[in-house]
Amino acid sequence: MGKKPDLRVNIGGLSLKNPVMTASGTFGYGEEFKPFIDLNRLGAIIVKGLSLEPSKGNKPPRIAETPCGMLNAIGLENIGIEAFIEKKLPFLKTLSTPTIVNIYGKSIDEYSGLAERIEEIDGISGIEVNISCPNVKKGGIAFGVNPKSAFKVTKAVREKTSKTLIVKLSPNVTDISEIAVSAVDAGADSLSLINTITGMSIDINTRRSRLANITGGLSGPAIRPIALRMVWQTAQKVKVPVIGIGGIVSAEDAIEFFIAGATAVQIGTANFVNPKATVEIIEGIEKYLADRNISSLSEITGTLDTKI
Repeated sequence: MGKKPDLRVNIGGLSLKNPVMTASGTFGYGEEFKPFIDLNRLGAIIVKGLSLEPSKGNKPPRIAETPCGMLNAIGLENIGIEAFIEKKLPFLKTLSTPTIVNIYGKSIDEYSGLAERIEEIDGISGIEVNISCPNVKKGGIAFGVNPKSAFKVTKAVREKTSKTLIVKLSPNVTDISEIAVSAVDAGADSLSLINTITGMSIDINTRRSRLANITGGLSGPAIRPIALRMVWQTAQKVKVPVIGIGGIVSAEDAIEFFIAGATAVQIGTANFVNPKATVEIIEGIEKYLADRNISSLSEITGTLDTKI
């Protein structure tokens, strides 16, 4: 057997052994998946979204299955940054896989405060900023739907951290590439997209929403074509690495995102169906490249032929 393909990628100064990351909110705090896979094989672990203070999230029911996907309205339930540092980070620091912390806040000050706290902590390699959160000072409008708001929150985090900064983009906008450019202009090292698409589901017997929150975020294979299109559009407009997210359940799915211009991918909903999905996707990418005598993943990144 010949030399294995080189799967290494670089995300805004952060070197990963392979391009497969876990999507925040679908992998707990990492240790939950220890019984199923070797966590050291992953490119990076992105933990459940964290806020300054613990959050109980929304009232149940909070999850509903849909054709080719699921709706969730968890409400960003989490243990808070201090409990994470004390109780969860020690295990993650035993791994060779980098840990990236996903953060959210209801104001720019909260984002800034989180970034400042995280900057002090060893064992956290990067920050992923969720800008799909409601800006309470703007009446609940998400930071990520407005280029100016996206710029301001990204800039505030950038000013407080030297760690790799990833901004996670919302698809619930008219032009995602416009938001992407604003985030990069404000100092983002990388962009991840897409977050969930707002949706709902109704029980026709009770005439009630299947979610207590009425609406929720749609994820899973149903959104993959939309995610792929948005990744391709964004990769044309920015010069920083783009991380593809949205319904990736196989190596073939991931490879589509690489060809569209993604440097890396995040695996989300697939983790609920198959806890070994991440490692199987890594192995599948390696096999795809080896079967075609392609020595490096970079050789196929952004190679979409648009002249068909």
